[in-house]
Amino acid sequence: MAERLRARLKQKTRMARVLLSTHYATMLEYRAEIALWALSGVLPLIMLGVWQGSGAAAAAGISASSLNHYFLATFVVRQFTVVWMIYEFERDALEGRLSPFLLQPLHPLWRYVAAHLAEQATRVPFVALMLTVIALVAPDLLWWPGPSRLLLAVVAMLAAFSLRFLLQTIVAMLCFWSERAAALDRLLLIPYLFLSGLVAPLDTYPPGVRRLAELTPFPSMVNFPARLLAGESVDVAGGFAVMALWCALLLPPCLLLWRAGVRRYSAMGA
Repeated sequence: MAERLRARLKQKTRMARVLLSTHYATMLEYRAEIALWALSGVLPLIMLGVWQGSGAAAAAGISASSLNHYFLATFVVRQFTVVWMIYEFERDALEGRLSPFLLQPLHPLWRYVAAHLAEQATRVPFVALMLTVIALVAPDLLWWPGPSRLLLAVVAMLAAFSLRFLLQTIVAMLCFWSERAAALDRLLLIPYLFLSGLVAPLDTYPPGVRRLAELTPFPSMVNFPARLLAGESVDVAGGFAVMALWCALLLPPCLLLWRAGVRRYSAMGA
């Protein structure tokens, strides 16, 4: 039994390595496009300029250094938690490219996970270059978090990516019933922007809006990992517990919608 488990684990590890390396090679072919994607994620830096110019940070009781660290951390978190699988999945489902994936032993959703992780790895040098430019232009914006904080922030970013991937996967499953499911994801963009802490720290929101935001998974996608990376005082255990709770809540409907959708997709293709 132990030898069989080791053999299966070795097989799964080799499969994951091959899948990631294949998608990484594919992403390298589109590195110019990925550079543009990285440049398109500068909204937090734009909001930093808006906050600095308006003087609202001082009115909200936030120091200039805290504001700089928060929005720069938000920029980094945003870069490595982008999820776009719904657009790829919608095209695969509509064009029939999903069919051969269903015949293979590997669950099709793992292909999209591997593609995202490979894209994030390809994005690293571009983000590092952008941070270098920021350091040259405005050296007071950059700082280096301690090793433990950096490790926690990386884990939080991976968890935030997982949470956002699950949420978008639920919406993507609607592709089995609708040809325009991606439009629903664009509707989710509005609460994501305003309730995640992407355009403003949640501490600056009115108490009622902040409580509403805390009832959604959006703060866990940006605010919590950004505050960790920025070195702010944050409830680490509570933050990770909330992320785990949301993942546990989103996983069952994701799996149920997948099974129901695949049955409908197979029936339509029969």
